[in-house]
Amino acid sequence: MNSRQRRGVILILLSVLCALGAFAGVLSVISDVESKVGPETTAYELAADVKPYEELSESQFRKVEIPERWVPETAVTDLRGIDGKIAVTPLRKGSLLQSDMVVDRPALEKGEQEIAIMIDAATGVAGKIRPGATVNIYATFDRETSGAKPQSKVIVTGAKVIDVGRLTPLDPDQDERRRATTEAVPITFGLGTLDAQRVAYAESFASHVRLALVAPGGGSPVSPDSRTYTLDGDKGGNG
Repeated sequence: MNSRQRRGVILILLSVLCALGAFAGVLSVISDVESKVGPETTAYELAADVKPYEELSESQFRKVEIPERWVPETAVTDLRGIDGKIAVTPLRKGSLLQSDMVVDRPALEKGEQEIAIMIDAATGVAGKIRPGATVNIYATFDRETSGAKPQSKVIVTGAKVIDVGRLTPLDPDQDERRRATTEAVPITFGLGTLDAQRVAYAESFASHVRLALVAPGGGSPVSPDSRTYTLDGDKGGNG
């Protein structure tokens, strides 16, 4: 083997050694990254925005793989059982789904029953009343219905909202007192027997039925003397 051949062999050996060194470096980097990232686990993120109190289903989420060390303890890693639950806050597209974002839909308590009535979408709901909300229910009666002066009554206080239906166009051929309302929303309440009767009566005979949203934590109780209002009986003042 002459000197030129020996130089060629040496260059080939050096090239092989450099390649092996580079390969070892890449393996070292990969190993270091894996040691820092660790194994991955399944989680779920929102595929679209979800409104507060909206009922959830598996189709609203997409699966993602995230390193275990970066997944919070409250992250939902299994969508089984998510159907029927509702969002407690607005959920934004791309957000990681966590267990404290959802709750069970409000259920009836012992002694309660469900009753649903149609509420004027413009004056009675305004998009703010959701399942789980607490409301006071007001009914106004005209002179013909009340047999006396027109009056407004608080018929139920602290009513629990079980469900809010979809906006529904009303039949234009219905009775006179409903014709001014073109759209309504079915609202389902969980009420005791007497309160359910009050709501049913108001829905049938009142000129209008309206809901007043009660702030979280409850509101001031309405005394029996304050449940009925007439214009002639208004003593003035801001209280």
